[in-house]
Amino acid sequence: MNLNTVFRSLGPIDIRNVRRDSLTSWMIFLPIMLALVLRWGVPPLTARLMEQYNFDLVQYYPVLLAYFFIGMCPMVFGALIGFLLLDEKDDRTLTALQVTPLPISGYVLYRVTVPIFLTLGLMFVLFPLADLTPFDLRTVLLSAIAAAPMAPMLALLFGSVAQNKVQGFALMKLTGFIFIAPVVAYFAPRGWELLFGIVPTYWPMKVYWLLYAGETNVWLYVVIAVVYQLLVAAFFARRFYKVLHQ
Repeated sequence: MNLNTVFRSLGPIDIRNVRRDSLTSWMIFLPIMLALVLRWGVPPLTARLMEQYNFDLVQYYPVLLAYFFIGMCPMVFGALIGFLLLDEKDDRTLTALQVTPLPISGYVLYRVTVPIFLTLGLMFVLFPLADLTPFDLRTVLLSAIAAAPMAPMLALLFGSVAQNKVQGFALMKLTGFIFIAPVVAYFAPRGWELLFGIVPTYWPMKVYWLLYAGETNVWLYVVIAVVYQLLVAAFFARRFYKVLHQ
């Protein structure tokens, strides 16, 4: 069974499952809502801070955009797919799947591919929608490529570690630190920020910050971001296989 057939078979089921769940049905719109909040909320806040405290928030726009878009966008899709995995574990759908023509490897490939496509596509919507910085195709494209593997990495983390959706929601809260750590790295003294490189989410945000600053030679950072996150995703994929066969 090829991936196209898997998409046509499982895609409508996933859409129906997302729509009927009160938790996941609004999550898919969260990145859009965040972009609108930034669009309508940040410029007045910037003007107010400048007027009252002579504080220029504009210089920190890259931090805001990296946190909310480069980090939170794949996190939302990762959690969404992770919750679908947990639902299927609860319903024993995954056990039943092992006796169908769809191999588990094809199923996992589908689960990994969907959040990557969603993250890649939505990045080109979020940055123009927020309209805080001039749209630059190369910056958004390379940042999206660097950030996209984060979504399946998180989905497999939820699917392999949490036992049910309640634990998955708690895990989603606990993983908040991996999005705060790169922000802390942004303000760290030069050289010390690389210590935060152990956190996979650091590298996609670093790619965006370098591109925003006008750096052109960022390919090494993009490669590190993609490879590192895929390695972590592969680790959790192996753990997920073990959980399925327990």
